[in-house]
Amino acid sequence: MADVSREFVGLESPLAPRAGAGGHPCQGLYHRPAGAWPRTAVIACHYNVDFAEHYLAEHLARRGYGFLGWNTRFRGNEAYFLLDHALAEIGVGVRWLRERAGVERVVLLGNSGGGSLMAAYQSQAVAPNVTPSGDRAAEAIAELAPGDFYVSLAAHPGRPDVLTAWLDPSVTDEADPLSVDPALDPYDPANGPPFDAGFQAAYRAAQLARNHRITDWAERRLAALRGGRAADRLFHTYRSWADLRMIDPAIEPSSRPPGRCYAGDPKAANYGVFGIGMQSTLRTWLSMWGMRTSQCRAAPHLARITLPALVVHANGDSGVYESDARGIHAGLAGEDRELHLLEGDHYFRRPAGAREELADLVAGWLGARGA
Repeated sequence: MADVSREFVGLESPLAPRAGAGGHPCQGLYHRPAGAWPRTAVIACHYNVDFAEHYLAEHLARRGYGFLGWNTRFRGNEAYFLLDHALAEIGVGVRWLRERAGVERVVLLGNSGGGSLMAAYQSQAVAPNVTPSGDRAAEAIAELAPGDFYVSLAAHPGRPDVLTAWLDPSVTDEADPLSVDPALDPYDPANGPPFDAGFQAAYRAAQLARNHRITDWAERRLAALRGGRAADRLFHTYRSWADLRMIDPAIEPSSRPPGRCYAGDPKAANYGVFGIGMQSTLRTWLSMWGMRTSQCRAAPHLARITLPALVVHANGDSGVYESDARGIHAGLAGEDRELHLLEGDHYFRRPAGAREELADLVAGWLGARGA
């Protein structure tokens, strides 16, 4: 296979200045076959994970494609995320591919959390719908360049959806990470596993109720801050490793390792200090995590995507489930859409050869469509 050329790309943002130390807000790595400038290229981006050296980049470059692993200024900076700003900065990367790299066909790859983010980008590009946070942001996302293909890879149905599915609803006091309602405690053996249907239904309803309570509180706090010295504030959301599927493998059976989450043992992770959505500003909660307020949910955006689309699910995934992939596939608006279930963990590190199989699938799917 071809050698791979890598180029650092650092670009201005329409909504944020270059750092005083010199760093550009928008940064990434462009991978391509050495000595070639492909006409089709992938761009992959996430809400906060650094995708510059995405694991598929070299594999697809060796198969003749360009791959821009792209980061907005929110990489590693999730607590301050704003969707409209991120979409504007993804647009910077897409324009670079078309105008500077000579790309004619752009593949929007949404991996993991990036699935709903890249869906929101295409949705905004074809039918502007994202609520802007200000006049400058409104202008920056008014005319985004659309993609030509959409790939959903080991993706969940959106940031508020996945957080709510993982939230521990037994928290009784948001200021106390150890507070617990025994009747809803997923780690109390009296409740399971196995978890009966009644407990599961009550648990899911309580998870949604907890999300709504935090949203209500955030809205009240923002209203109270208006006209004062502070326009926003930080807060913590504790205990977000408590999806019943992480604890009970009989719920949505798959080849995933039982009793595990991305952070290892879910009970230890749940009471630890690392987790999605653990720190937010009030505005970020409303933009990213609130089920009632966030536009980071995939479903409305998928309904505007008519591009040829590929949905790939990893059967051994510990945090994204087959029902998620099937829901994404069903939610797409285009007729040309495929769903593939492959063996592998969330990032296809296992089994041996999983990434090669995945790259062959993506390249073959694109090639069959003339890309």
